[in-house]
Amino acid sequence: MPELSQFAKSLTAESAFTVLAMAKQLKATGKDVVELEIGDSPFDSPASARQTGLRAIEDNVSHYCPSPGIPEFREAAAQFVSQEFGIPAGPENIAVGPGAKIFEQFFCEAFLNEGDGVLVFSPHFPTYPPNIWRRGARMVLKPLTQENEFRPQAADVRDFLENDPSPKAIFLNSPHNPTGGVTTAEDLRQIADLIRGKDIAVLSDEPYCHMVWNGRHQTLAAQPDMLSQTVAAYTFSKSYSMSGWRLGFCISSPEIIEAISLMINTSISCTPPLVQLAGKAALEHDTEERDEVMQKFRRKVELLTDGLNALDGIHSLDPTGTFYVFPRVTELCNQLGVTSHGLALYLLNGADDDFGIACLGGECFGDAGAGFLRFSCAEPDERLQQALDFIPQAVSLTGRLNSWLNENPQYRLTEAYQQDAAK
Repeated sequence: MPELSQFAKSLTAESAFTVLAMAKQLKATGKDVVELEIGDSPFDSPASARQTGLRAIEDNVSHYCPSPGIPEFREAAAQFVSQEFGIPAGPENIAVGPGAKIFEQFFCEAFLNEGDGVLVFSPHFPTYPPNIWRRGARMVLKPLTQENEFRPQAADVRDFLENDPSPKAIFLNSPHNPTGGVTTAEDLRQIADLIRGKDIAVLSDEPYCHMVWNGRHQTLAAQPDMLSQTVAAYTFSKSYSMSGWRLGFCISSPEIIEAISLMINTSISCTPPLVQLAGKAALEHDTEERDEVMQKFRRKVELLTDGLNALDGIHSLDPTGTFYVFPRVTELCNQLGVTSHGLALYLLNGADDDFGIACLGGECFGDAGAGFLRFSCAEPDERLQQALDFIPQAVSLTGRLNSWLNENPQYRLTEAYQQDAAK
């Protein structure tokens, strides 16, 4: 066969899906696994969305539509972000895609040339690097720390602007996956003041916009004059439990939206109109149902956070956003001699023959995540409690852990993690 490109050879899968496959395989053999690895909702899609989707199928809404989206969805999405987030948007500011992730690629294609610098705060979502590297651009990492509540620091933005040889773009993600950190309005004002009017584009990745547990969601796109420099991406996967529908949209200036629409046209043609009609119905009719589900998520996050903080060697911040908990486990890993992702995999397939927990080591989100675990809360409350009860039992079986490490030596910790002051 023809040789693959260097880019194709460099690609790795998003770790959550890799562990998901492992968990499903173990479950197929009869093992009981609490799945806390994947960021999917355990709740049903909202009623209006389901009913509208079915009606669209019956009405044979099954043909092409304009690449940027059907007019009625673009209008509904513009009203939604204007009313909820204060973004000055009309339908000309909206482009529709199959989820939010695709806009990472379109953003990079719109703005990045070879050698450009892209500021990424880390730990980071694992699909950011390949989309940046696809364009031959450089990823410039700055840390998010537990001490600073995993919030991006304006000083790091200033350093990037002043010292990178070719600063071009910034990736922001709030509420943040994997840490659950939430960028404040003051953080965004400071960042906007630093970049306003400069040749700097920002991808504002906002899938968890309704999972801010204190206050309200803030977006850079609502800062004065920032829409012309920002592509803000949203999805129906989290707020509306519609991950399998594959629906999202982005907001930016009409000129940027026109460029992205050409990318949609020349790649995926369009997003199915019947899916857009279902999303429009969700935006217009399912706000109350959405907010009730968000509160259920909040209670799950609180349950898991409190339970983890009651365990020796584990420390998590109080929940601020998303349905993830990102506890620091450096003390526990140092004591056991296992990496954080090794600990995650041991909990899945090493600690017990009949029961396991699927979660992710923080290093799945870049080197800055080493020493942490990421737990999703997308399981019933009683299953979350089962996981919490299992962890201290699993880590007490040091003989079993050592046997597992002998079989999987790549997960043995060779250099102790540095302890964090935020214990």
